[in-house]
Amino acid sequence: MVEQHVCTFCGVQLEPGTGKMLIKKDGTVFYFCSTKCENNHKLGRVPRRVEWTVAGRKAASKKE
Repeated sequence: MVEQHVCTFCGVQLEPGTGKMLIKKDGTVFYFCSTKCENNHKLGRVPRRVEWTVAGRKAASKKE
């Protein structure tokens, strides 16, 4: 069975063989579905405040 991951920034389920994995020196693992999510994470943006993410939609009390 193939391991499935969730995008660290937007919360979307990643298809096997897609996306990008980033590992920091302290061993923290991040998974990104696109460069859009990767760049937003590097800029220090909080997913709850970005309305197109799963966490942002949940914070705005909108249904997915």
